Amino acid sequence: MSARPRHAAPITLPLLALVLAALAMIGPFTIDTYLPSFPYIGADLRATPAQMQQTLSLYLFTVAFMTLFHGTLSDSFGRRPVILASLLLYVITSAGCALATSLPQLLFWRAVQGLSAGAGIIVGRAIIRDSFAGPEAQRLMSLVTMIFGIAPAIAPVIGGWLQGAFGWRSVFWFLAAYGSLLFVVCVRRLPETHPQSARQPFRAAPLFRNYRILGGDVRLLLLCLTVAFNFSGFFLYVVSAPAVIYDLLGLTERHFAWLFVPGIAGVMIGAFLSGRLAERMTPRRTVFAGYLTMSAAAITNLVYCALFPPAIPWTVLPVMLYTIGMALAMPSVTLIALDRFPRLRGMTSSFQGFAHSFIAGVTAGVVSPLLSGSALTLACGMAGMLLLGGLSWLRYLHLKQEQS
Repeated sequence: MSARPRHAAPITLPLLALVLAALAMIGPFTIDTYLPSFPYIGADLRATPAQMQQTLSLYLFTVAFMTLFHGTLSDSFGRRPVILASLLLYVITSAGCALATSLPQLLFWRAVQGLSAGAGIIVGRAIIRDSFAGPEAQRLMSLVTMIFGIAPAIAPVIGGWLQGAFGWRSVFWFLAAYGSLLFVVCVRRLPETHPQSARQPFRAAPLFRNYRILGGDVRLLLLCLTVAFNFSGFFLYVVSAPAVIYDLLGLTERHFAWLFVPGIAGVMIGAFLSGRLAERMTPRRTVFAGYLTMSAAAITNLVYCALFPPAIPWTVLPVMLYTIGMALAMPSVTLIALDRFPRLRGMTSSFQGFAHSFIAGVTAGVVSPLLSGSALTLACGMAGMLLLGGLSWLRYLHLKQEQS
């Protein structure tokens, strides 16, 4: 690593990857674990399905807002303090969700929970870029993605089991316990990789000036939109999981793995391929291979849904193929974005996270309720998100060619 670990015991590369992946897992755990409980929370708190969907979209919007500051704070005060403070807040808000007795209370705690949940993945990206460059950074990013990919696969399985055994409140107690364990691990082993000499002053004027610089960089914006739209093609199925599992496929809370395991297996396969290809293919060629794979998945999905009714495994196999392409392209696009402003990597990661979470929030709160009524409309949604991501990437390439 480029910076020696401080304020923690020495850490090996595999353990660093595991800790960063575990921090990134907070996001999918917070989203996916409680999805099997939607009907039960709604019945207990007298909330409609549309109101329950807002517990997800409101969380994602506060995640989007706070991601503008996680990286900036870490640029000013260091990576470790931001991670530790966010974990403490996450534990408190998870307990608040578990104790909620009405929908407004749950909405409040979910909103505050979103202020803390995005720190792990945002600051984690900056830690990787602080420590490594070139193919090494892409390999570590891919390794973290592979480990992190376990979370969305196991989260709804854990949530379904907890729901069946102990009820929906146990899901949020599980999240509080997970956050507590991570806090202890990070106190003991997470290194500080951002030296004092490289830190930026945390003042309002420079903060807004730097965000104006980032927001005015069209190429950075297009890279952020590329990742966000590509991801939302898959995320549409994640946030529509209750409708897919309960309504379209006629399954129960014990069967969410049918949707999530293939999708996340695809993420892990794509991330593995990205890491293996880091020294053999240029980032542009890797992204091109990812788009070919996602396009094949989207077309297959549209054709199947137009001709046949939803059924296992055919409904989920195109989703798996799509995530292979998505994870193949994502590390390269992410690293290209982080290299746009090397001295503002934390802020750049925040900016990217904002775009990612904001588009995800719109997908959860607007797109999913409109399209989750049928398999064909969901397939159209996936194809539409892919098209928007592809157009963003092509526009970025065009601008890069013009300016070179």
